[in-house]
Amino acid sequence: MRTLMSGAARVDYGQLYVESGEQSSDLGECFGGQVNGLCGGAVPGTLFLMAGTNVGEVHFTVELHDQPPPVGAEWEDVVEVSFRPSGPVALYVWAHEDFWSLDELEPIDYRVRYCAVGMDEAREVDSSTSSRDRYVLQFWPAPPEPDRIVRQTSEHAAYWHAYARKQPPPPTPEEKAEAERLAREKRERAAAQARLEAEEREWGGRLPGERLRQLRGSALNLAPLDRPLVDALAEAEPTVQRQVARWAIRRAFTEGGLADIDWIAPALAAMDRGEPLPPPFEDDRRPWDLLFADERVPQTVVTTLNGVHDNFSQQAMALPAIFAELEQDPLVAAFDAVWSAVATYGRGRHGELLAELRSAFPVLG
Repeated sequence: MRTLMSGAARVDYGQLYVESGEQSSDLGECFGGQVNGLCGGAVPGTLFLMAGTNVGEVHFTVELHDQPPPVGAEWEDVVEVSFRPSGPVALYVWAHEDFWSLDELEPIDYRVRYCAVGMDEAREVDSSTSSRDRYVLQFWPAPPEPDRIVRQTSEHAAYWHAYARKQPPPPTPEEKAEAERLAREKRERAAAQARLEAEEREWGGRLPGERLRQLRGSALNLAPLDRPLVDALAEAEPTVQRQVARWAIRRAFTEGGLADIDWIAPALAAMDRGEPLPPPFEDDRRPWDLLFADERVPQTVVTTLNGVHDNFSQQAMALPAIFAELEQDPLVAAFDAVWSAVATYGRGRHGELLAELRSAFPVLG
């Protein structure tokens, strides 16, 4: 026989625990389907131990035997359960505030005997009085078998035995797996619904079709401002989409005071003819350098659509519109150009631009 632990152990709520898994289990589950209510072994890898003392220290011993030891006559209440560690084993107090390692227990099947004396007396004294109850927990190798009550003397043990008999048996591994599957599916459905609701909000209150969902970008930016317009643009003929893009580009440059700048006007004319953009627009960097270096470029500001900045360069808002002409997809070109034009008009005036757009293209509604 080897003594794995012996000494004072603090109990709270009359409980101690032997655990070898990653998670603790609740009282009812540990005693589910048992006849004894002092040592709950219904959850694999866990023992839930009841004591007489509610709060205080008790004398506790843990022993490892090679064979079943005799039941000492001094023990008033004795029960047995089966136990197989599922990992490193330890005896824990409530909330894991202290523990004793029981690492000599191997991952094999054990029979466990839990012996107690003085449980009723311990219930009758307050926590400031020295504990009168003592306990020993004995392990020995043995195949699994149902739990049993070896000896019952105290009323405290009788109470917990009656409690245990009322608990339903714990779920089988198959039942647990099915419950976990159903719970996982429920979580997945809830997450999917949350994603749909979030998508509805970001698209202006209505889910997009697959075409819009794939585009996102400027289409998504425009949706909260005017979702019907976004849908109408998506359904328009490609020729209309390209016309909208070119119209919006010119409106952005006109609003930003850029349309007549000598290195910009030729690009707008080429765009109208459907020709490649001339220099400097063959390079997406050079136009920006010129924009900030050319003293003829106006210096006006607008408030950003989100209202965060009230001094954003209107010309910097307008310039990206021209690059929509380079888009092969006319729908992408339309959304990018309209978004740039809307930003050029700025917060509080973007509705003017969208009204002009509808007037210029009645097919958009």
